[in-house]
Amino acid sequence: MSSTEIVKIAGAVILPQLGGFVNGQMTRKEIDNWYKNLNFPSFRPPNWLFGPVWTSLYAGMGYASYLVWKNGGGFNGPARGPLILYGTQLALNWAWTPIFFKMHQLKWSVVEILALTGSVAATGVAFYQVNKLAGYLFVPYFAWCAFASVLNYSIYKLNPPQGSTATIEEVHDKTN
Repeated sequence: MSSTEIVKIAGAVILPQLGGFVNGQMTRKEIDNWYKNLNFPSFRPPNWLFGPVWTSLYAGMGYASYLVWKNGGGFNGPARGPLILYGTQLALNWAWTPIFFKMHQLKWSVVEILALTGSVAATGVAFYQVNKLAGYLFVPYFAWCAFASVLNYSIYKLNPPQGSTATIEEVHDKTN
């Protein structure tokens, strides 16, 4: 393997890590101030697990993108569509953290993570059509996103927005 190929692989693996690093910094600031005060389902993993999991998933997706780029002719070949899907899911991935941790929008983070999980599935299928290993590398990522979707939804249900607990009858009584 040439040094040029190693640089390309390294770049593909590092790219998703950059957004993960920035989002990790944002998350750390919110853990003590907001996140630790939420209600959680019993199946929530310990906080220390998220960093290693995301580092591994970002490395796998980055390497998968390199394989598709290499085997699919870059942006001028059959890899073009799968790589556009890859960019879309990466943007959705990076967008979830500010929605959840910075804006504290639990409902919208559920909507966003469902879109992310769907785009991860689509990307994995598209990658598989160009390079089977690249498609398989998206399986753990999809599984984690599916789990994270259930976790996110559970957190949303366990933490109703403040001031939004009025019943239909109460709202109706106020309008009459």
